[in-house]
Amino acid sequence: VQLQASGGGLVQAGDSLRLSCAASGGTISNYVMGWFRQAPGKEREFVAAITWSGRTTHYADSVKGRFTISRHNTENMVYLQMNSLKPEDTAVYYCAADPTTLSGIPADYDYWGQGTEVTVSS
Repeated sequence: VQLQASGGGLVQAGDSLRLSCAASGGTISNYVMGWFRQAPGKEREFVAAITWSGRTTHYADSVKGRFTISRHNTENMVYLQMNSLKPEDTAVYYCAADPTTLSGIPADYDYWGQGTEVTVSS
């Protein structure tokens, strides 16, 4: 399955953005889907994940209460709604697919899309 993230941009602190992840070449309905981010000079870190059914989600503490992950299996899409953005949210955001577990570990994810850049100015 191929993944493509989009929706990034330059925003001010406190603004909102909605990232989208479009899948092709297969269905995402059997996959756990996750969002990760990587800031300059830092390791890739977990942001959020959602089970195939959408009933269970998992968030990094740093985004809990501000970000919401969702999915639309019939449209092969995953979303990340980001509210109350902070400068420390600045990073390249990646979507990823994991066939097995609701994981926050990048190595557990088999498929990765190209990232979309989010810059939050103070």
